[in-house]
Amino acid sequence: MNVSSLQILPDAAQGYDQAATVLRDGGLVAFPTETVYGLGADACNDHAVARIYDAKGRPSFNPLIVHFANLDAVKQHVKWTAEADLLSQTFWPGPLTLVLPKKPTSPISRLVTAGLETLAVRMPAHPTARSLFTAFGGPIAAPSANRSGQISPTLASHVIQGMEGRIEAVLDGGPCAVGVESTIVGLTDKPVLLRPGGITEEQLRDCLGRPIAIRKNAEAISAPGQLSSHYAPTAAVRLNATEWNAGEMRLGFGDVACDLNLSPQEDLVEAASHLFDYLHRLDSKGHPVIAVSPIPHHGLGVAINDRLSRAAAPRDTGS
Repeated sequence: MNVSSLQILPDAAQGYDQAATVLRDGGLVAFPTETVYGLGADACNDHAVARIYDAKGRPSFNPLIVHFANLDAVKQHVKWTAEADLLSQTFWPGPLTLVLPKKPTSPISRLVTAGLETLAVRMPAHPTARSLFTAFGGPIAAPSANRSGQISPTLASHVIQGMEGRIEAVLDGGPCAVGVESTIVGLTDKPVLLRPGGITEEQLRDCLGRPIAIRKNAEAISAPGQLSSHYAPTAAVRLNATEWNAGEMRLGFGDVACDLNLSPQEDLVEAASHLFDYLHRLDSKGHPVIAVSPIPHHGLGVAINDRLSRAAAPRDTGS
């Protein structure tokens, strides 16, 4: 697949309308959410959804998240539950994805669900994304707008670098504030944390009034973002580095001499917002290894460490 030119669309009514037209015509549009840039297609168009997998080089057994403008639209496609109601009232719009049984009447492509009987749904808070959803008027399937397994994009320039020639347009809404993907919670039985992200385990527990179960890595894929190798730069990644080796690019945290520092003040929110952009920057230097300081494993640190451990894992073909 080769798309002749990539349109950079403005964060304005004209850009939203142009992006919606591209989607209606079966094209692919990257757009910002509060987490990362998504690669959007009409979720009800089989050919358009297939193009997402092709553009990313993504395996077809890895399901996609579908994004919606409002709660009424979500409920047309999934079987709603009391836990879904509680979580959505607390965290939507925002960086939370819910996995629920898909209604048999839903016209969403089975390519989106990778053959599963469940659907991953989300209502992003980013105003640019919400304006696009309103202009388009339907569900948009959107994984992160990067090549399969590589670093997720938090700037339009990251998308252009990785996807030019593969997609029709990028809606440039500036940098993504959260910087790590959405938290995913499965709600087909008891609530299960399937992927840590912008909403912490502690926040979920406080909302539900009880601890939430956590998916074991050995379990079958049931939601996006669960493959062991993911978010990976070209360079190898060395974790929990307390000393630096010669020839490494150094990604620091806290009071440490380094090439780029996720947060000198040890602020996990700041660190999450910088994570993918700084990995992009260090990877562009061409060094064989990126060494990363230890990150505290609580709050957003759980999501940061999840992304880093996948970036450091042996490489596979997933995204």
